[in-house]
Amino acid sequence: MSEYNVIGKSFDKVDGISLATGSALYTDDWKVNNPLFIRLLYSTEAFAEIIDIDIEEASKMPGIVDILSFMNTPDTLFTTAGQGFPEPSPYDCRIFDKTVRYVGDRVAAVVAESEKQAEDALKKIRVTYRSLQTNFDAEKAMDENMPHIHGKEAFSPILAPYNPEKNLAGQSDFSYGDIEKGYAESAHVIEHTYTTQYVSHCAMEPHSAQASFDEKGRLIIVSSTQVPFHARRIVSHVTGLPIRRIRVIKPRIGGGFGTKQEVFLEPLVALVTLRTKRSSKLILSRKEVFVSSRTRHPFRLKLRTGFKEDGQIMALEMDALMNAGAYGPHALTVLSNAGSKVLPLLNKIPNMKFSGKSVYTNLPIAGAYRGYGATQGYFALNQHLDIICRETNQDILEYIKKWHIKEQETSAVFEALGEGKEGVAQVVKSCKLSECIDKGAKAIGWYQKRDKKIETQKDVVRGVGVAVAMQGSGIPLIDMGSAYMKMNDDGSFFLFVGATDIGTGSDTVLSQIAAETLQVPLDYIHILSSDTDMTPFDVGAYASSTTYISGGAVLRCAQDIVKQIIEHGALMLDCPKEELSLHEACVINEKTGKSISFEQIGQHSFYTSKQIQIQSGASHVSPQSPPPFIAQFAEVEVDKKTGKVHVVKFVSAIDCGQPLNPKLVEGQIEGAVVNGISFALTEELRFDKSGRALNSTFWDYKIFTAADIPEMQTIIVNSSDEDGPYGAKSVAEIGINGPAPAIANAIYDAVNIRLFDLPFTPPKIMNALKATGRG
Repeated sequence: MSEYNVIGKSFDKVDGISLATGSALYTDDWKVNNPLFIRLLYSTEAFAEIIDIDIEEASKMPGIVDILSFMNTPDTLFTTAGQGFPEPSPYDCRIFDKTVRYVGDRVAAVVAESEKQAEDALKKIRVTYRSLQTNFDAEKAMDENMPHIHGKEAFSPILAPYNPEKNLAGQSDFSYGDIEKGYAESAHVIEHTYTTQYVSHCAMEPHSAQASFDEKGRLIIVSSTQVPFHARRIVSHVTGLPIRRIRVIKPRIGGGFGTKQEVFLEPLVALVTLRTKRSSKLILSRKEVFVSSRTRHPFRLKLRTGFKEDGQIMALEMDALMNAGAYGPHALTVLSNAGSKVLPLLNKIPNMKFSGKSVYTNLPIAGAYRGYGATQGYFALNQHLDIICRETNQDILEYIKKWHIKEQETSAVFEALGEGKEGVAQVVKSCKLSECIDKGAKAIGWYQKRDKKIETQKDVVRGVGVAVAMQGSGIPLIDMGSAYMKMNDDGSFFLFVGATDIGTGSDTVLSQIAAETLQVPLDYIHILSSDTDMTPFDVGAYASSTTYISGGAVLRCAQDIVKQIIEHGALMLDCPKEELSLHEACVINEKTGKSISFEQIGQHSFYTSKQIQIQSGASHVSPQSPPPFIAQFAEVEVDKKTGKVHVVKFVSAIDCGQPLNPKLVEGQIEGAVVNGISFALTEELRFDKSGRALNSTFWDYKIFTAADIPEMQTIIVNSSDEDGPYGAKSVAEIGINGPAPAIANAIYDAVNIRLFDLPFTPPKIMNALKATGRG
């Protein structure tokens, strides 16, 4: 790292002061003139046809400006998934629909002069339903006698398996080799079923959006979105307003984790403003966020493997059933990722098969969530590896180091399975997973604790567990990011990027890439991001793409700026440009030692001779998606009398290429780890027999707080990938994949019980202990 001036250094976030002092503007802080307030009425039925909506009394109440429902809004089908176009998600959603498909589905919107007036009017609306047969069980969704949750009009905009008449929201399959031959060559065949639960993203800031007109009559939307350019396109599709008349601005965001990749508020505020010719505003309550925004997809994963006496896996089958909920945003791509981001890790298995189905049910809508299917897939795979190693008396660390994918290797899975379609052939050019395993094991004290069942007090036993994972860095040949830069007359630079900083620090990291390339201090770079009028296109913050894809665009752009600065420096110093180099915001002649500052060049280029604006724009799409790798270790205590699991220490060793900002890398990993531990031990959105959420408040829905966080250690292992900007790969998602399986394996190490169903609550622990006679 010492070769760099800015890269590899832990600079504070460029927006850190504004966030710490409260001066940063979030959507709710953005001032619009005399806005109307929108409140939503939600379905009390899990599946029903709306026969009548009586708004007579509500519409006469003080301050009521408009009431919207399926009766007076566009019938346009769309997907709320903010993905590339055409989207690999079904068009199965309307702003308002005559059919409601889960408790919490949208029925009507009241538009009023104040929030209270809107809330009061909601209580006066009377809805008459015709109840329909419901289904809350993903396993039964495709049975012949099950209701069709969507009609024939729903469709997939891409050529992908989709059949709403069978409740099939997505399907993904691939295989290679001969599975049956692999089983025949195996000494052991095991099969286990793993299940994961409904969980909420729990971002600090609720979903928010507002709309207004500028002085030219263009629609301006300010939104807590991860995908401003996708939001603009979807709003145009739903409202019929041309893209050229829409501007979307992303201010600061209080967390996203995937849920703000959904575009479900922006079309509504746009429609209200277009109808009323007034500014409008909609901020969801926490209960609305829990039930009527998005969740993580619940999975049922059957994993079957055949292996030899030495543990070599000869055949692996993964059968995935994913609950999409009532609508299908990301129904195909999250499903695909459970295979495509997981199975390449073990690239030496000769026979492999993945079968996946995503189905509709009458439960809340699932969507993008950090980890995006890989989290669920690794929960199964890592436990399975632990089981294999224990059955064959293998050292699991040495086993993984022997069989995981290595540098200059590939996997048939890369090409066979992408995100909803065939993938792209790739070769891994950087992988330090073995080193991550060694360093993580040393930090946790693996060989001093494994299989020791240390009793710290009566009936409280400790154990350790490990999980490994890989992810990706953007979607190859699909994700695109762009950047534009211009030089100022004081030698500083404006950097414009469409990339979306949602609290991850991408504004900082992209500025560091520019500063390093230009050989200037970080404060010479002034960044503006995520404004569809002012910044160039970017797909947005998802798929762990920003550092690699958007960073690649910034690097290309800055490199072209360097060429222009050198050319202008050669003019001013009257020498060949080949003799010049950059150093500390100056152009230096290596032969004569003469130099000129960037400020002099900026002024000269503006005012003196051969006057130009030194500027450049660049875009980046990659045929590669370099995977980061991680080894994660959990040390837990299990209380055999209460069933409570306490995580004592958690270690993550991460290979994310060259860490551009080590402090931000640590923040991303440790935030993901806490998220993952909470997912493993406490979080679950629960429903009654009518499909109604039982715990849609932070009082009842348990997440980890600062008081619950264990000792954490993050070890950064530098691998420097040749395709990434300054060797960088992604880091944002991968850290959430390991906590659940590492904790599961640690629980087994402590008390010899296997837990296949998340979360690991005390009752489940006690039931498992009693079933094995250990309770």
